[in-house]
Amino acid sequence: MAIAKGSTKTWTKSSYSANGACVEVRSATPQVISVRDSKAVAGPRLGFAPAAWTGFVDALNGEALRNS
Repeated sequence: MAIAKGSTKTWTKSSYSANGACVEVRSATPQVISVRDSKAVAGPRLGFAPAAWTGFVDALNGEALRNS
């Protein structure tokens, strides 16, 4: 998923979403990457510093967090 820091004001659904297990991400400001459950759009949202989010995504892409 391509999220442009500070310029993605709409929620973007993960390309890995399946079977109703969906995560959406946006970055309306340069300081925060927001994440929510697409089934609970009015529910809680998590906010991450861009460096933390990038580290998480890089770890997933490198399979460091899979099957753990």
